[in-house]
Amino acid sequence: MSGLVAPLIRAIVEAVPDRPFDIEFWEGSRVPGTSAGGPCFTARSPAALAHVLRAPGQLGLGRAYVSGELEISDIDAVVGMLGSYKPPAIGMAEKARLIAAAARAMGVVRLPRRPDAELVPRGRRHSRARDARAVRHHYNVSNEFFELMLGPSLTYSCALFSRGADSLEEAQAAKHELVCSKLALRPGEQVLDVGCGWGSFALHAAEHHGARVLGITLSAPQADLARRRARAAGLEDLVRFEVADYRDLGAEQFDAISSVGMVEHVGAVQIDAYAAHLARILRPGGRLLNHGIARLRHTDSESGSFSERFVFPDAAPLHLSRVQSALERAGLETDHSEGLRSDYVETLRHWAQRLDDRLDEAIRLAGPERVRVWRLYLRASRNGFASGFMSIYQVRASVPEILRQPRPGAPAVAESAPSPLMPLEV
Repeated sequence: MSGLVAPLIRAIVEAVPDRPFDIEFWEGSRVPGTSAGGPCFTARSPAALAHVLRAPGQLGLGRAYVSGELEISDIDAVVGMLGSYKPPAIGMAEKARLIAAAARAMGVVRLPRRPDAELVPRGRRHSRARDARAVRHHYNVSNEFFELMLGPSLTYSCALFSRGADSLEEAQAAKHELVCSKLALRPGEQVLDVGCGWGSFALHAAEHHGARVLGITLSAPQADLARRRARAAGLEDLVRFEVADYRDLGAEQFDAISSVGMVEHVGAVQIDAYAAHLARILRPGGRLLNHGIARLRHTDSESGSFSERFVFPDAAPLHLSRVQSALERAGLETDHSEGLRSDYVETLRHWAQRLDDRLDEAIRLAGPERVRVWRLYLRASRNGFASGFMSIYQVRASVPEILRQPRPGAPAVAESAPSPLMPLEV
């Protein structure tokens, strides 16, 4: 055991007496776990400690892992451990001893830079510019990388396995059809696909239901590939894709709106404005299908620092009640809600397996940092759904029909919604 690392090992053993994991340092010394078979965290160099000292907690550990300075022997075991292991509370005196021991073990090193895969959000939260930058950070990695992970349909949302699908492709097609059926799409109807990704839903709605679809995304590479896919399918007369923010939509009206995997990026500060804007561009009787991840417990934080910096900057799943409240405030009437939590558990299992099966190609396309982020994120996300931390819901709502049918030759007359019956005063 190195004399420089020895005090740190003693401090860890004293501060964390219950350790279902091992810790190994760059010079070979080791902190053994208190139970057999646990994962091992290996600090490959003093830079791993420097990351943790620079940003103690989840962010520093995340930086050390993403940069490759901290290796994890078994990601699945670590994610599984998160649900059952409760680290002890560490007092100020113990923290000071740990920091001093870590600084001694680390020696004099240059402060490590943040990994390239990290985004530090700047500007007003959920402004157009900041949202666009956050979306580009997440999606503008490589279309080929996402296809490798998601499969040829390039559908980046929960697939529908619970209706008998045998493969990821079948389950994604079933999900697209479920959305179309809930929206009751008819030939020639004008449909908006908010956060259209690579165009999979829009292409399905046009090909199988004759809908005319506008898909919008903040990612130019997504829009470019979606247009190419539309041309290849001979559907360019029915679908169009634009790089646009939902707040940029003007006077164009739609019969139906599909918002799949978009509401998570809106945030609590914008959810009411988001719902109100979508309600304004729906025709009377128009339908909205909002499909998004939701937190289940009101005591949990919106998101952790690892996800905030490396995965979905500024994204935060809201509670289902908050989403429905926003829809109601916007004048929309909710008539159906369905949870698909078990389907997302299975979807994430497929994505993680596809990525693991193609690791060398994934690293070539996206680089080692991004691949480390995604391998951890997919498993942590799956654990979040499996453990009941979060779920995913499809909520269908509509604009109440307020135009009475005019008599022949008479103009249409606007009619307000009827008031509730009140008891008569006597």
